[in-house]
Amino acid sequence: MSDITLSAAVRQNLLTLQTTADFMSGVQNKLATGKKVNSALDNPNSFFTASGLNARASDLGTLLDDMGQSVQTIKAADKGITTITELVKSAKAKANQALQTQSQYERKQFAAQYNDLLSQIEAVAKDSSYKGKNLLAGAGNDLTTIFNEDSTSKLTMEAVDFTETSLSNGLNLSDLVEGQGGATAFNLTGSKTTITLTGTDGALNSSSKLAEASAIASLSTSLEFVDRSESTPSAQLIGGAPTVNGGQTVQELVNTLNDLNGVRAEFDDKTGELTIYSNEDMLISEVGVGGLSTPVTIGTAASVNASHFNTTSAKLVDSASFAVGDTLSLTDGNNYELGSLEVDADTTVDDLVNFVNDFQGVDASFNNSTGRLSILSETDLTLGSNRGGGTNTDFNATDFGANNTGVVLSALEDSSFATDNDINRVVDRLNNALSTLRFQASEFGTNLSTIQHRQDYTTAMINTLQEGAGELTLADTNMEGANLLALQTRQQLASTSLSFASQADQTVLSLF
Repeated sequence: MSDITLSAAVRQNLLTLQTTADFMSGVQNKLATGKKVNSALDNPNSFFTASGLNARASDLGTLLDDMGQSVQTIKAADKGITTITELVKSAKAKANQALQTQSQYERKQFAAQYNDLLSQIEAVAKDSSYKGKNLLAGAGNDLTTIFNEDSTSKLTMEAVDFTETSLSNGLNLSDLVEGQGGATAFNLTGSKTTITLTGTDGALNSSSKLAEASAIASLSTSLEFVDRSESTPSAQLIGGAPTVNGGQTVQELVNTLNDLNGVRAEFDDKTGELTIYSNEDMLISEVGVGGLSTPVTIGTAASVNASHFNTTSAKLVDSASFAVGDTLSLTDGNNYELGSLEVDADTTVDDLVNFVNDFQGVDASFNNSTGRLSILSETDLTLGSNRGGGTNTDFNATDFGANNTGVVLSALEDSSFATDNDINRVVDRLNNALSTLRFQASEFGTNLSTIQHRQDYTTAMINTLQEGAGELTLADTNMEGANLLALQTRQQLASTSLSFASQADQTVLSLF
C-alpha cells in the first residue's frame, strides 16, 4: 500500500471521510445507549462521579425493599391485633351475657365459650407472622428497619407476646375454671297404715276426745311412737306422749304425729280414718311397756312397715316425705330456680325422675332394687320441697331424729362465672386487655407511619441521585440526532469531493 501514490486532494478527502465516519460512530453509540459518557475514556470525572451516585442509589434501593418488607410485617401484626381485639370484645360480650342470667349451668357454658375465644386469640397471634417474623410472638421477633447505608439510622420495634393470653406482660387473660360437677343420692322409703277410730256413737271426728275411741284400752293410756329397729322402745319417745285421760282430741293426736320427723298423719272426719305415713318402720305403743311384742292398744293396724320404693310407678304420696300439694323445686347455687313440680295423688317416682332430667346439666336415675334416687349435676343443686307455702321438714327425713328440707348437691368445683363478683373481675381484666391492644395498635401505627415516611424520602433520594448521575452521563438525543444528520451531510459532501478529486486524476487518461 505504501507504493501507491495518491494525490493530495484525494488524500485530504479520504481523511475527511474517515474523521466523519469516526464522529458518526460516536454519535450513533450515544443514540444507541442514550448516554454521552459510557466509559471512563469518554469523561473520567463524570463517569466516576455518576458511578458513585448510582451505587448509592442502588444501596438505597435495597434498603427501600427492606422497608417494604418491614411495612408488610407490621401490617400482618396489625391485622392480628385487629382480629384479637374483636375476639376480646366477643369474650367481654360472653361475660356480660353471663351477668344477665343467674343460672349456674348457663354461666358454666359461657365460661366454656370464653375459654374457646381465648384459644382463638392465641391461634391468631401465632398465625400473624410474615416471612418468619411475628411481632405478636414475643422474644426473638423484634423487627429492625435500617434507613441508611451505614446503618446509623434505624428503627427497632419490640415484639409483644399474645400467643399465651395468661402472660402478665401481655393480655393477662387466664382460662376460666369451667367447673366440675358432683353427685348425690337418697333413698325413697315409706309406707302407710290406716286406723278407723270409732266410739259408741260411730266414727270419731277431729274434735272428738281420744278417750271416746273404743280402740283405746285404758283411760290412763299414754302413747309413743317406736322405731322397730330399736330394742328399747321407750328411748324412742318423740315429742312427748299424748295422754288419753288428759282430754286430748283426735286433731291434737294428728298434730303431734305431724310434728315428728319423717311422719305425716291425715284424718278424715267423715269416715273416722286416721292415716299415718312414715319413712321408717314404726308402731304406736303404750309408754313404759317394755318389749316390741307389746300389743298395740290403738288398733291392730297401728303399725307402719315402711320399705324402699321398688318401682318407678310407685306413688310419691305413699311416703311421709310427700303430700298432695307439695311443691318440689330445683335451684342451683345462685338460688336460681330451674323449675318446680307440684305433687298430686298420682305423681310417681318416674315423674320425679323426668322432672329432674328436664333440665340441662342435670341427670337423675332410679334404682328399683335399692329404692335409691341418684342425681348428677354440673353445678351446685338443691332439690327442695315446700308444703302449704312453708318448708316441708319431712322431705328426705330418713329417721325420727333427722329432718331435711332439701337434698343438696355440691359441685366438686364451681365455674369462674359462678357469681357476679367473679364475672365482674373477668370484665375488668378484659377492659385492661382492650386497653393493652389499643396501645399496641397505636404503637405499631406510629412505627408504620415512620417507615412509610422514610420510604417516601428514600424513593425521592434515589430519584435525586439517579437524576444527578443522568445529568453527568445521559446524552441529549435531540442534539445527537442533529449531529448525526450533519455528519451524514458532511459525509455525502466529502464523498462528492473525493469523486471530483478522482476525476481530476483521471483526466490524463484522455490523452491515451
